[in-house]
Parts: sequence; structure tokens; C-alpha cells
Amino acid sequence: MSRTIISLIDAEYRRYKGLGEGALEQLDAQELLADAEAVNSVATIVWHVAGNLKSRFTDFLETDGEKPWRDRESEFERRLNTPAEVRAKWDEGWGVVLDTLDQLADEDLSGTITIRGVPLRVDEALFRSLAHTSYHVGQIVHIAKGLRASSWKYLTIPPGGSAAYNADPTLEKAADHAQAMEQPQSHSKGD
Repeated sequence: MSRTIISLIDAEYRRYKGLGEGALEQLDAQELLADAEAVNSVATIVWHVAGNLKSRFTDFLETDGEKPWRDRESEFERRLNTPAEVRAKWDEGWGVVLDTLDQLADEDLSGTITIRGVPLRVDEALFRSLAHTSYHVGQIVHIAKGLRASSWKYLTIPPGGSAAYNADPTLEKAADHAQAMEQPQSHSKGD
């Protein structure tokens, strides 16, 4: 069983999981729930990401990725959850995708699954999901950075840090970046 490509995909998911968690950890209860007229709160985005990941990756190779039990519309309702509830929802969605990736092999990539009845190659579905997830994690980071302003702890290369990073580019591989995100001191490294 070969896992070369699956391991790379898994590492990218873990990179974005770490970036999202680095942003979530910097927000207090009020900031998690802060929303504006046309902007979802971080908590709402977490609900959507978790719902999407749980739906897409539950019985990934066997059932349609849009599960009948998913209520996508409710994911965008205004949230009044505690930080612990937001984190539990985040962990729930990520647990499903990471458990599924642990069970996949490169040989599965050319297979076919469906999402909303539309057939997709497994690799296509994985890249689609990774792009969707990274898009929303980027929203979480952007909103969190705006809320924290000058107290924001960078998660990637901080302003003015490019030359130093380029002299020692330790986080170019997703697996290395994901691992660094798990270490508390890594949050001073970036955006």
C-alpha cells in the first residue's frame, strides 16, 4: 500500500488545521461570535467547515459526500456557542477527515465517489475539499487577525521577517509546517 500522495494531502490538511487552531486560540468568547452584516463569525465558519468535512468524509468511499443528515443551511445561522463548543465542533469535523485519510492509499485516488450525485475521481474530490477548507481557514485567520489587531501572533512569516525566513526556510513542506504549528512557540513565526 503506497501512501506517498495521500501523505502529502494529509500534511496539507494538517497545515490548515494548525493555522485555524492558531487563530482560534487567539480569540476570546466574544470575538469567536463577532459578526457583521455581511461577514460570518468565526464560530459560524467553524460550524460550516466541520459540517462539510464530516459530511464529505464519513464513509468517504462508500456514500455520497452530501449526506442526507447534513443541514448545510443551519451551519450559517448566527452562533451563540461557548469557546469549548466551537472547539469541539472543529475537532469533530477534523477528526473525520484525518481518520479517513489515515485509511486511504494512493491506489484509492483513481477511484470514483459522488458528491450531490455527481461522480468525481477521489483525487479530484480531495483537492476540491482541501481548496474549500483552506479558503475557509483563510477567512478564519483573516477575521481573527482583524479582531486581534496589534495583539495578533503571526502564524506564518511576520511582516519584516522574510529575509530571516528565507535564510532558514524550515516550513516550506506542509508536514514541517503542521508540526511546527503544534508547538506553542511556533505562533511567533507567522501570519
